[in-house]
Amino acid sequence: MTPQNIPVHSPAVPAPEAFTDAKAAVARLEELYQIATTYLSDQFRRALRKGPDGHRIRAFYPEIRITTTSFAQIDSRLSFGHVAEPGVHATTVTRPDLFRNYLEQQIALLLENHGVPVVIGASATPIPVHFAVAAQSDMTVPQEGAADFTLRDIFDVPDLSTTNDDIVNGTAEVNGVAPLAPFTAQRVDYSLARLSHYTATDPEHFQNHVLFTNYQFYVTEFEAYARQMLDDPNSGYTSFVSTGNVEISDAETPIAPVDKQPQMPTYHLKREDGSGITLVNIGVGPSNAKTATDHIAVLRPHAWIMVGHCAGLRNSQSLGDFVLAHAYLREDHVLDDDLPIWVPIPALAEVQTSMESAVAEVTELSGFELKRVMRTGTVATIDNRNWELREHTGPVQRLSQSRAIALDMESATIAANGYRFRVPYGTLLCVSDKPLHGELKLPGMASDFYKTQVARHLLIGIRAMESLREMPLERLHSRKLRSFDETAFL
Repeated sequence: MTPQNIPVHSPAVPAPEAFTDAKAAVARLEELYQIATTYLSDQFRRALRKGPDGHRIRAFYPEIRITTTSFAQIDSRLSFGHVAEPGVHATTVTRPDLFRNYLEQQIALLLENHGVPVVIGASATPIPVHFAVAAQSDMTVPQEGAADFTLRDIFDVPDLSTTNDDIVNGTAEVNGVAPLAPFTAQRVDYSLARLSHYTATDPEHFQNHVLFTNYQFYVTEFEAYARQMLDDPNSGYTSFVSTGNVEISDAETPIAPVDKQPQMPTYHLKREDGSGITLVNIGVGPSNAKTATDHIAVLRPHAWIMVGHCAGLRNSQSLGDFVLAHAYLREDHVLDDDLPIWVPIPALAEVQTSMESAVAEVTELSGFELKRVMRTGTVATIDNRNWELREHTGPVQRLSQSRAIALDMESATIAANGYRFRVPYGTLLCVSDKPLHGELKLPGMASDFYKTQVARHLLIGIRAMESLREMPLERLHSRKLRSFDETAFL
């Protein structure tokens, strides 16, 4: 027999069923996913031990489907929780245990806003064996040729045709069934695997509010703050997770250093409902910024903010001053193919207000006095760390014409990907050097600057996130980030 003619064996699963209760619908998603992944894991383990037995092994992602027939107007203030027009809308689902709260919330809104049931059943999209066994600590998928059989003849492998950003980029072709969510199940699985690799922490530890930084100094301060919160029984924070999934709930518990740091060390100050804060040290450069946000986006965080260092471009600025970005000059280039540079990246009032209020709270300055330590304006993001060494006339003229007040290598990338993925975003930077005015980032200056400013800057970011946490989701996830034909799910 040729591989195409091998009979296909799949697990028995419940027939598609209509649900009017969100919790029951998600419970069925979990049941279907568990049946499928358990079957694939067992069959893969058997094939490694005994070899294939003449048939192809296949199981399918579960699916949520809704069919609407009415053009009745939904509350126009809402940016999510409803489909744009009548028709069939569906999405495949992975790891419903990880996304339980999110799925229950989104399905409940569909049921409430449209008054029709959702149908839960198996989809037509196979689960790649790599993703099915990802949670099995005793099993890994060998590389092609390492097993005694041809893997792709027996099991499904990741398929790039369903692992892309066509939906969020607005380029997906709709052939009868419109997308219900911004990512397909296989796209989510791909990012979950990448997150574990790049951050050395499991996806389930990520919180709904994400801070990005470009310096390790912030990590030390974040751990110190986390220990203070764990020591406070009224803080609402329950545990702190460090690189390697080391989790502590007692402020005095030591954390041993890891032998090998991941590319993007990540730390989580957790709350029981997931509304805590995650800090990701993305390092330097727009490529890392894109990589991190590409994958964290599938977790559907409520907001992300960049709290890093920047070059101050105005003579009136001082080292340690804050920069609140309200516009971006995008010269990072890493997102040009996904989000053309002619697309404006707007400032989000809800995030801007929270960050400005946090600066005022921590610095104890307000009104006109706040301008002494914070300037609002355009942040330029570039892809050349040593831009100062190039001929200055052209670059400096462009910076001046853009009215830029600061320059870095990550902020516009993070904001642009927030815009692209419909994740509320913001940027609050701290001036660490002024290369146009002879104040370069030299060791002595940097050391003194870090000692005095890092803790305060991080605290401002945390306070801003805590403020956003109290904001109703329908206000934070506003209509500003939604396109003409949006998915119902956030």
